[in-house]
Amino acid sequence: MNSIELIDSFAEFKDFKNIDRPTMMKVLEDVFKTLLRKKYGNADNFDVIVNTDKGDLEIWRTREIVGDGEVEDELTQVSITDAVAIEEDYEVGEDCYEKVIIEDFGRRAVLAARQTLISRILELEKDEVYKKYKDRVGDIINAEVYQVWKKEILLIDDEGNELILPKSEQIRMDYFKKGETVKAVVKKVELKNNNPFVILSRTDNAFLAKLLELEVPEIFDGLITIKKIVREPGEKAKVAVESYDDRIDPVGACVGMKGSRIHGIVRELKNENIDILNYTDNLKLMTTRALSPAKIESVVIDEENKSIAVYLKPDQVSLAIGKRGMNIKLAGRMVGYEIEVFRDTDDEEVDIDIEEFSDEIDSWVIDELKKIGCDTAKSVLELSESEVIRRTDLEDETVKEIFEILKAEFEEDEK
Repeated sequence: MNSIELIDSFAEFKDFKNIDRPTMMKVLEDVFKTLLRKKYGNADNFDVIVNTDKGDLEIWRTREIVGDGEVEDELTQVSITDAVAIEEDYEVGEDCYEKVIIEDFGRRAVLAARQTLISRILELEKDEVYKKYKDRVGDIINAEVYQVWKKEILLIDDEGNELILPKSEQIRMDYFKKGETVKAVVKKVELKNNNPFVILSRTDNAFLAKLLELEVPEIFDGLITIKKIVREPGEKAKVAVESYDDRIDPVGACVGMKGSRIHGIVRELKNENIDILNYTDNLKLMTTRALSPAKIESVVIDEENKSIAVYLKPDQVSLAIGKRGMNIKLAGRMVGYEIEVFRDTDDEEVDIDIEEFSDEIDSWVIDELKKIGCDTAKSVLELSESEVIRRTDLEDETVKEIFEILKAEFEEDEK
């Protein structure tokens, strides 16, 4: 290990973007001052000059020149004879400046200094990464896929910092390959064994909120505020917005002309269906809006049990419930109450669409019933259990369960 190798090891770090120059210079000075103290016992009269642009450094020793035989402290004084040997013009009483040759420290000391330098710089870089991303929690960033693993994806930002996108924070339809650019929100930053772990998310509500902020200037400017977001990532989302300017329609502003603003967000979220709702403090009205596109006849609120009974025309029930019960589930989360749906009709002989039982009967079972022409509850009950078993591929237990569910529904209506 010679001086050139040590200088080279320093030069490796001069381009570190995360570390400011004053901090870099202080670290280098501390490392070499420690080296000097080990060799000389004191480093007060040594100057470490660092050139961060070139990745270069010099060490100079300053001593007072005294007459021959008058040296009392070799660390701070030098005889005139020794001083003249360094430079002929020196005189007694002046300061003698001598360049310290790094090789004089010995190979082992220089090697130790290099290792200390590397560890200190890397430690500083970790601190800077942690501080940088701690301040950016909730912000959207773009990063490149570096490696794809089973449970997470490793991404690299513009400065080469490693970021993690766990499988649990990915949308179900997400599929990324190495080299692709991924857009995600910084969810949290953790320190594990003094190493910063930056966790990204594409399923967090903050991701949708930030995408809306980027696409809708009125949200960015504070004219429209996002009151609440509920979502099933990649499936469906409901966003309640409110305008502070009566002249601005918050829903229209978020959707844009012919959906121009919302379409980009939908594509980014893998065709997630996004409903924009006009927020109100009126719970009945908010419930009606949350259950759109279904048309509500009446709403009965039970404050004590935190539940809401919603009455609709029979043809609106399936719209209120939604595919796989998604619409009613998100509406309940939006208003913070459990929502129950009831058919509002005077006709006791009214039939029920088989799709309305999707929260109790699996979709593939419903498809089997439709294949034999049973689109409604009563069309199923008109057949015997054995007839349904014979005409479908359904098992005995499944058919028995279907009949129990359908019969129970009509018994409730009679009560």
